[in-house]
Amino acid sequence: MIINVSEAKIKLSKLIDMAYHGEEIIIAKNNLPLVELVAHKPKAKRKLGLLSGQIDIPDNFMDEDEEINIMFYGEQA
Repeated sequence: MIINVSEAKIKLSKLIDMAYHGEEIIIAKNNLPLVELVAHKPKAKRKLGLLSGQIDIPDNFMDEDEEINIMFYGEQA
């Protein structure tokens, strides 16, 4: 189905439902096809722990740095 942008604006919800159910929807401007509306297909699931064992985070990673605190907050009296 080819539909012009102005009509697609009015019928967007219906077009989304149609594309979700497998129908081919092409949106055109001045009868020139521009884009195809397709259902989203999720990519593969993310793999957690990809860098496990490859990086070393020091134990004091979350400790405050006095020099940085002075840059942000100035000298404390």
